[in-house]
Amino acid sequence: MKQLSYFFFYTYVGLVLVAGFWGAFIGPHFDFIWLFDLDTYTLSDHSRINLTSQYRFLRALELGYGLYSVLFVREIFTNRKFNTLFLFIMFSGALSRIVSIVMEGSPSALFYFFLSFEMAGVIVIFLYTRTKTHPHVGH
Repeated sequence: MKQLSYFFFYTYVGLVLVAGFWGAFIGPHFDFIWLFDLDTYTLSDHSRINLTSQYRFLRALELGYGLYSVLFVREIFTNRKFNTLFLFIMFSGALSRIVSIVMEGSPSALFYFFLSFEMAGVIVIFLYTRTKTHPHVGH
């Protein structure tokens, strides 16, 4: 269970880091074409700029979450507070995909893969760490 837990952790965090950095600082227009089949240059300048600005911001938050995860990996796997925060954020992302399916409809297979992978990761990491984490004692 330990190896599987770390597999999900590092593959998920690796993707979060790469996608966050890429989307925030390099190629959000490619993301829109590849992920959403949307050429942002068909939008008005106002819409394209606002959409891209917000997308970069959200991807930068994703990058920050990835950096938090890498910097505090030991704490995430041993300290209940860090573990709960990590799993809450990971689960929130998966839950938002479920809400989107209910509210907007069925996405592409790629997004179902992301949802399945994220939920499996949350479950495996939770089950592995639930008896391994402890409340922080001391300062």
